[in-house]
Amino acid sequence: MIITIPLVILMCVVFVLVFLFVKTIDKRKWLTLFVSIMITPFIYFYGVYPMINIFSNYHHQKYFSSELWIDKPSLRYELSDDLMASEVLIGKTKTEVESLLGTYEWLSWNDFNKDHDTNKWNYSLGIEPGAFNTEKECVEIVFSNDKVISINPFKEPIKFDD
Repeated sequence: MIITIPLVILMCVVFVLVFLFVKTIDKRKWLTLFVSIMITPFIYFYGVYPMINIFSNYHHQKYFSSELWIDKPSLRYELSDDLMASEVLIGKTKTEVESLLGTYEWLSWNDFNKDHDTNKWNYSLGIEPGAFNTEKECVEIVFSNDKVISINPFKEPIKFDD
């Protein structure tokens, strides 16, 4: 475990709250302090820390890797930030993008032509962990003259099969 400033601050807050609670049960200061010191780690790691993980939207970030992208499609959201920030796809041809990311999952719809647009490839990035997450992450890769000109992230509502 890495000791960080937020960890120390939260442990202190939990200790104070536990100390104040135990103080209402028993007035002996040495016993109150001892019980508070012993109970604080349990309350933090079994109560506060799990709640932080459930309600926060934190997820691990990884450097983009073509192998991980293809092998673990449900964890692509971990790779997407680096993929967009590094602009590794900008200027690549459709063949190069297909060798890096695999075949597109779906094409965007072009209302003008009433057909799929072969210059807009879409990939699902998976669902970010979180308690109230109702959308899945996706990315649209836009081509012009057979070269990538932009990568656009977007979100879609999660639809479950009946």
